[in-house]
Amino acid sequence: MLLKKQEQLKLVFPTPNYKEKIEEFKQKMLDAGSSMAGCGSLMQDDFDTWLKKCNDWRNGENLPDGIVEASQYILVRTSDDKLIGMLQLRHLLNEFLLNYGGHIGDCIVIDERKKGYGKKILKLGLEKCKKLGILRVLVTCLNSNVASRKCILANGGKYEDTRILDDGSQIERYWIDLEK
Repeated sequence: MLLKKQEQLKLVFPTPNYKEKIEEFKQKMLDAGSSMAGCGSLMQDDFDTWLKKCNDWRNGENLPDGIVEASQYILVRTSDDKLIGMLQLRHLLNEFLLNYGGHIGDCIVIDERKKGYGKKILKLGLEKCKKLGILRVLVTCLNSNVASRKCILANGGKYEDTRILDDGSQIERYWIDLEK
């Protein structure tokens, strides 16, 4: 079933109320061997550790080397409170993020892909950027990730270049200019 135009989605900060849904999301992603871009440290941390890091990093506290202030969100469908995806919005870019990671990382849970949620989560993330005063947003994707590229282009992404990681992965970089 494709995303219906009237379907309501919202980005919210993760809270203990979503613990079970977040753990289920994590397990589905791990079982599928899927990337968890946009989930912060969820792949390696238990829920409580991850949630503390989300709150700390949003406030610029206890940032490990290489980590910048970032807001972690979950995408929730309001009709049934289902967790559809996750998005991490980095408030600024360090050298690695400028070259490879960008301002926004996101992912959609395996069983909700190919329904239009990817375009929507990025659109909602861009609205959060605008509220933070980030008007030129860098978004990246692997060159092999056709779905992500389509979502970026649908949200106004302008291709700049492709960078290569040490492992040979090719990262496409796109800029999205937001109006004031």
